[in-house]
Amino acid sequence: MTDYSPLWSPIRIGATHLDNRVALAPMTRISATEDGQATEKMASYYQTFARGGFGLLITEGIYPDTAHSQGYHFQPGLATEEQARSWAKVVNGVHSEGSKIFAQLMHAGAQSQGNRFVTSSVGPSAVAPKGEQLGFYRGEGPYPVPSAITLSQMKEVLDGFVTAALRAQQAGFDGVEIHGANGYLLDQFLTDYLNQRDDHYGGSPENRVRFAAEICRDVREAVGPDMTVGIRISQSKVSDTDHKWSGGVGEAEVIFGTLGATGIDFVHTTEYRATEPAFADAEESLAALAKRYCGVPVIANGKLDDPDTAVSMLADGSADVIALGKGALANRNWPHLVRNNMEFEELDPSVFAPFADVKDWEVEDPS
Repeated sequence: MTDYSPLWSPIRIGATHLDNRVALAPMTRISATEDGQATEKMASYYQTFARGGFGLLITEGIYPDTAHSQGYHFQPGLATEEQARSWAKVVNGVHSEGSKIFAQLMHAGAQSQGNRFVTSSVGPSAVAPKGEQLGFYRGEGPYPVPSAITLSQMKEVLDGFVTAALRAQQAGFDGVEIHGANGYLLDQFLTDYLNQRDDHYGGSPENRVRFAAEICRDVREAVGPDMTVGIRISQSKVSDTDHKWSGGVGEAEVIFGTLGATGIDFVHTTEYRATEPAFADAEESLAALAKRYCGVPVIANGKLDDPDTAVSMLADGSADVIALGKGALANRNWPHLVRNNMEFEELDPSVFAPFADVKDWEVEDPS
């Protein structure tokens, strides 16, 4: 019988003590008010996972500014004081169940499909993301071609991340996760075909990771040592699930090494399958490469809902915490079920229909 005890061992990530190593992965749920405030339904939704035994919850992507960062209609924000105050009920509900919660700060960049502040989008270059907008997030049709972001706009983006992180701190969050994955703005900078810049933010991997590293460094400095700071990194995107870094392991070394040197407390990798090799010519997973090169704790996400698979990543040292997305949506008390050797439920597809928002039936007590 598999020994699941590694899942339940406590760990400290930065200033945050976690009672176990099972986290809720961030998932867009477009359930805020139209003006970006967190709701009572959202508070109940997150509290349900805390009650179900998840040691750490990472929120859906939260937009940090009132310019180009919003990606979806009814997405929550931390761009105003009013929005920040609305998160207190979410944080307090999670803390009341003994869990910790990080705010994920996300700038959509060219992958925006709904912004109430502007009708245009920005990206590292005037190149549209591949694919089509997501219908269950109220989008339709191809992504428009963004404007190439200027250096002064980049400074405004950086300042927005810093200010939003400080607002998250005031709202009581235990940490912030900077979204550098899944095709959003910082990942667009990392992506060779979306980043065609000829300044010191384009070209080499060292240049393409520079903007994300600057944001990590400035957020880390702004919030101080009592708040945990990390970044989420992926190869694939919402609109391009097959993308791989063209530089392979060498590029991973540059990206993770650079980010790890910024003073952040963790790196969170997400792949379609977290345990699979990151590249065709490499044996190690993206999480294992992050672990090797970044020098900080690693959270791994990607098809880890089978507890044997999840615990294997902890046991072999390729990750320090595992994060569940759809597996958690299907079983909001996944840690409780594993601890008690109970049966799992299948994911109900109606959770994504007609929109991938929080349903009333989702926020009932899972115990």
